[in-house]
Amino acid sequence: MTFAELLQKRRSVRDYEQKAVGIDTINEILQEATLAPSASNNQPCRFVVINCRETIKRLSDESKANLLKDFAQKKASLSPEYVELLKNEKFNVFYNAPCVIYIVGSRAVHSLDIDCALMASYIMFAAAARGLGTCWIGLGEHIRDPKLRAEMGMDENLRIVAPLIIGYPKENPAPSARNAPKILRVISQAKG
Repeated sequence: MTFAELLQKRRSVRDYEQKAVGIDTINEILQEATLAPSASNNQPCRFVVINCRETIKRLSDESKANLLKDFAQKKASLSPEYVELLKNEKFNVFYNAPCVIYIVGSRAVHSLDIDCALMASYIMFAAAARGLGTCWIGLGEHIRDPKLRAEMGMDENLRIVAPLIIGYPKENPAPSARNAPKILRVISQAKG
């Protein structure tokens, strides 16, 4: 697969086969993802890999409860559709994917959001190259229960940046429309 084909094949997938993704495959993907750039080559990203459906459901329930609490206290803005979805006991923010990879890092790292976003992109491309689907699930980052965070190996100094679901897609969604680049200006060296 060429790089251009890889860019075209990567999709946000929310419907997965019940087939598990092997830990060896996850390790290969994470190893390749460590090639992602980071500020000053700091490499601040850490990973929590969860391929236990019961734990994934608990994480989904925790995140939903915290989002609804924040919404009720006016600490978060949610569309009415999301509020109804989050209230639905059967809705799993991780779309019942067989695996979730949390990309986390130290709260003290100023470039953490950018570093983790780059890492997430590399994970998505490494997964797509293997025929796997992924999706960044922002709804899944609201994990506050100290016991659950401890179970994930996360102390209070670590912050969740990117929860990614990964699995074998039931089908690859069609590409969504993309706009042409909106270049505000090109400033070139004058030929003289």
